[in-house]
Order: sequence, then structure tokens, then C-alpha cells
Amino acid sequence: NLTAADYVFIVDPWWNPAAEAQVRDRTHRIGQQSSVFSYKFISRDTIEEKITQLQAKKQGYSKELIATENNILANLDISNLQFLLS
Repeated sequence: NLTAADYVFIVDPWWNPAAEAQVRDRTHRIGQQSSVFSYKFISRDTIEEKITQLQAKKQGYSKELIATENNILANLDISNLQFLLS
């Protein structure tokens, strides 16, 4: 029962960060009476660490594309654009 959860542990990052956010959000459903602590464990030098770094890099690029008033495409080189689309 997620409305009774006190802790959320994520030990395996998913390729879709929105899915991880949904897991955390489900613990705050109507009826939750206590505080919920969410922890994400990533071990060094693992594929999980690389996935997390990849997510952060792509998120940074996408935020620049959405939030900037300048032409972000002028600041991206072809390798950055290929990375974002891969």
C-alpha cells in the first residue's frame, strides 16, 4: 500500500526519468498521513552511474532548448545535436 509508505528506495535508474518521478509521486496519494523520504542509490563506476549522467546531460540540453530566449541552435555544434537526438 503506497499510501502507507515511509521510504522509497530507487536502486536501478530507469531510462525514462518521468517513470521514476511517478514512483515517488504515488507515495503522496490522498490519504498519506506521514512524511515520505525518497532515496536514489547509484554506485560509482557502474552502468547505472552512466545512465544517470546521460540523463542529466540530455536534460540540460532540453532545458536550454525550451527556456532560452536566444537561438540555442547557434550554440549547439553537430556533436551536441547528435547526442541529444540519440
